[in-house]
Amino acid sequence: MSNFYRDNDDILFHIKHSDLSRIIQFKEGDFSEKALYPHAPEDVEDAMDNYDKVLDIVGEIAGEFVAPRAPDVDREEAQWVNGEVHYAKGTMESIERLKRADLMGFTLPRKYDGINMPKTVYTIAIEIISRADASLMTIFGLQAIGDTIYRFGSEDQRQRYLPLFSNGQVLGSMALTEPDAGSDLQAVMLAARQKSDGKWYLNGVKRFITNGCADISLVLARSEEGISGSRGLSLFIYRRDKNMRIRRIEHKLGIHGSPTCELQFNDAPAELLGERKLGLIKYTSSLMNGARIAVAAQAIGIAEASYREADSYAKHRIQFKKPIRQITAIWEMLTNMKVAIEAGRTLLYETSRIVDLKEGFEEAIARRPDQNVDLQENLQRYTRYAALFTPLVKLYATEMGNKVCYDALQIHGGTGYMKEFNVERHFRDIRVTNIYEGTSQLQVAAAIGGIITGVVFARLGDYENSYDFSPVAEQFEKAQVLRTHLETAVSHVKERGDKMYQEYHARRLVEMGVDAVLSYLLCVDALYSERKKKVAQFFISQALPRCKAILDCILSDDKSTIQFHREVLKPERDLSICRGSS
Repeated sequence: MSNFYRDNDDILFHIKHSDLSRIIQFKEGDFSEKALYPHAPEDVEDAMDNYDKVLDIVGEIAGEFVAPRAPDVDREEAQWVNGEVHYAKGTMESIERLKRADLMGFTLPRKYDGINMPKTVYTIAIEIISRADASLMTIFGLQAIGDTIYRFGSEDQRQRYLPLFSNGQVLGSMALTEPDAGSDLQAVMLAARQKSDGKWYLNGVKRFITNGCADISLVLARSEEGISGSRGLSLFIYRRDKNMRIRRIEHKLGIHGSPTCELQFNDAPAELLGERKLGLIKYTSSLMNGARIAVAAQAIGIAEASYREADSYAKHRIQFKKPIRQITAIWEMLTNMKVAIEAGRTLLYETSRIVDLKEGFEEAIARRPDQNVDLQENLQRYTRYAALFTPLVKLYATEMGNKVCYDALQIHGGTGYMKEFNVERHFRDIRVTNIYEGTSQLQVAAAIGGIITGVVFARLGDYENSYDFSPVAEQFEKAQVLRTHLETAVSHVKERGDKMYQEYHARRLVEMGVDAVLSYLLCVDALYSERKKKVAQFFISQALPRCKAILDCILSDDKSTIQFHREVLKPERDLSICRGSS
């Protein structure tokens, strides 16, 4: 029996040692729902037991049901026939199995037939599903559309739509990108017009829409004529009807079970979600927090699957009269892979907790606007942390996942290049993760503000004040050196006051920030485990020279790339012409 929750010691470690008590208090309030719903918890311990049971179900479905179907799903692919999308047979079977297990309203309140799980637990579930079939995650993970309607929709909209998500009657999508508005969502031009009857209608094209065949979509559209940029955009709930045509689905490198659609809206009726003009500024930004976490979880799930394939292959592949796992070059690769995955997982779960707390503070304040100043201050603080950590985890997890899958295939040698091996599928599936829901370059742009303004140092300070690191003093002292390197680099860039120089080194600064945060988090993990001490020491020992090299680069004030990049990028013949003509 395969259970992708029970067989993962690292996930179990985090479940055992994560303090979710405040998050549970936010989700369960005074635990009064026990009288209304028999499966509601009666206290924090009971809630944690609930989470464990739900994840056990997810793990069993992933290991026993979803994973065995994944190769056939990849071969069959989602199909577009006569204007309609048809999921692969295995995808349909897996969706039906998740519905029967009541796992399609994961974070929604029980009032709307959901199971009221925090995002931290949902993130773990997404990782587990992604390990089994990365393409299924893009459908399972999009139930977060319902969560957005819950947070920003009217009570009438909640009552009409959320039970449909919870009961698996509808699936969701978010229709944001367009042919001329990919990463730059401020350029969205799909029009939303309100007619004399007061109803809204959508006209235009959306492209690269994951699961665009869904029953209910959140559509970003330009509602304000004459207003360019983000202030002219609103978010709409669209329930699929004859006024939206699927023009095509894309033929992709990976995640073949996930249909990526091009949509044509022709006077399609829709409902405004929340207020006008806040579609990108508030609602899509919130939606993207969840999307970044979900894709990071997807990447870690795929990386976990690839690592396990490589480790198993290395144990059984005999070369030079011994398993290749005993060859130094191979066990070093496997060690690097495992430590990188564990580092990504601790950052992923920390980021999920931060977003859970942020949303908990928001809901507490909404229930009691007269609440004390502490709640307002905590909300502001955790809003800043979420704005920093969500791009950090998306950047690290997806880049790390790509490296892990690359190395996993390399360990397989020539056999890994063959479609008969799962690692080949993982290698293709992982590639999209550092592209969609914001490329790595966009994650750097999103995170650099929190590095430069010191949000990252505030969070590191929280860890220093919350934990006694004396049991791991050796590791933590080195982690503090990484913080000092980052502080020195940020201070130098700020003192220069050169915007171009800051942009040039933005990725390097963000990567230093990731290393510092990961080192602190791994030191926290090390407080609970002797093995985790070694993991922390291993990671930090590699991060120190990496960050020192970046620091030296930044302090060197070498602007040659900035100054010469145009000439360097020119073909040699153009430079020869220039020299000859002079």
